[in-house]
Amino acid sequence: MKTKKITPCMDIRGGRVVKGVNFDGIVDVGCPVELAAYYNTSGADELVFYDIGASVEGRGVLADLLKNVKREVTIPLTVAGGVLTVADFDRVLGYGADRVSINTGAIRDKSLIEACAKEFGSGRIVFAMDAKLVDGQYRVFASVGKEDTGIDAMEWIKFGQEHGAGEIVLNSIDTDGVKGGFDLPMLTAASKVATVPVVASGGAGCMEDFLELFRADVADIGLAASIFHRKEVEIGALKRYLAENGVPVRV
Repeated sequence: MKTKKITPCMDIRGGRVVKGVNFDGIVDVGCPVELAAYYNTSGADELVFYDIGASVEGRGVLADLLKNVKREVTIPLTVAGGVLTVADFDRVLGYGADRVSINTGAIRDKSLIEACAKEFGSGRIVFAMDAKLVDGQYRVFASVGKEDTGIDAMEWIKFGQEHGAGEIVLNSIDTDGVKGGFDLPMLTAASKVATVPVVASGGAGCMEDFLELFRADVADIGLAASIFHRKEVEIGALKRYLAENGVPVRV
């Protein structure tokens, strides 16, 4: 088993970190700069800054806020939201991102992943998708989980990695914020087609959920939000728990 990673994700709206359930019921959970500083010293392997309103509102990522967050961290920072063109990708890197996540941009322009890979290298490209089970098929959704694109999520994974994505983030809308465990059936299906690292997102509620995820060996990275923001699970303690149960992690 490869070394597994733990990643907190800060969903940003209106300059604050927010969280909901199944993409609804959004509530404020904290200051992104303060949370970033906390995660930088708590044992997180990397951090995700996701400006959830950027693509929907037709604007770029919140530059000043992102720069302030970057000043607080030495761990790798992935930035998502509002990346619709190669120029957007370049701009976000200039703000301090180590890697950039593309979701809506690739749905709108299927040449975007390959264009960014040629310009910046696959190692800086994270291919993200929000997916949900519909009529027996895992489908990709857009517009913060409101629009069914009709795209088969497993075929979309193949497309992304074939065109230069260095990592896949698979977020389950069905389990997002529910805290009942990761979507193992979806992740199992993804693991059969993925040839690059997979980040599991959506559903973590306790330490045991991460252990179940990694023992199933269907993802390389476990991503979570509210349980880390509210300190329901402390990352250092989680890593010790995983190590004690045979999961290789950086403690």
